[in-house]
Amino acid sequence: MATKITPKKTTKKPVKKNSKSFGSKVKWILLKALLWFFGISISFVVLFKFVPVPFTPLMVIRYFENKAAGKEIYFSHNWEPIEKISVNLQKAVIASEDGTFLTHNGFDFIAMQKAYKSNERGRKIKGGSTISQQTAKNVFLWQGRSYLRKGLEAYFTVLIEAIWGKKRIMEVYLNSIEMGDGVYGAYAATEHWYRKDASSLTMTQAAGIAAILPNPRKYKATSSSSYINNRKTKIVRIMRHIGKIEY
Repeated sequence: MATKITPKKTTKKPVKKNSKSFGSKVKWILLKALLWFFGISISFVVLFKFVPVPFTPLMVIRYFENKAAGKEIYFSHNWEPIEKISVNLQKAVIASEDGTFLTHNGFDFIAMQKAYKSNERGRKIKGGSTISQQTAKNVFLWQGRSYLRKGLEAYFTVLIEAIWGKKRIMEVYLNSIEMGDGVYGAYAATEHWYRKDASSLTMTQAAGIAAILPNPRKYKATSSSSYINNRKTKIVRIMRHIGKIEY
């Protein structure tokens, strides 16, 4: 009598699902984006330690603002090495914008605290931003008062203080900031306001440029208002006490 052989039942092993949660995928994407941001931002900071900054976000914004308003588009910007920029102008912006520039590490917390307290009272004074912070904002960021922009400003300020140093920060600052309507940097400003080169500015002329920095499209360095003339006098007085600049 033949015996019937029944095949053994094979139990299928459950296939492991290689599935990541949505949250972990998002975290991975954010981590990659953050690493890319750090890499690119540090690369640009290192690059601009040696290479002149060709243009800034503000220059682009002003271009489109004037174009949208139907205004004449005027743009003047030429890079000038700091050795060819008058020491008087360097002293003037320190006197006007950041009295502790040579000694702080990028931030003047006392000035920031004073600005915060004054703003709480509803009074308007200059902000607590240092030359380092203004440089970081002008070169790498957009204008605005959001927490995101202020956070990025602090990040880039730390980077340029660590990688550039004070002399390079001052050089980039004096070549990048707005010093008139469509006028950017010391070379263009001295040519625009005084018809001379940046190396030959007198104390009063340098103070005239520094005095209009809070709003260079509104104020004039020459034929100035009484407000700007008072600022010039104050700046010159402070400049006399600065002494030799050692970066």
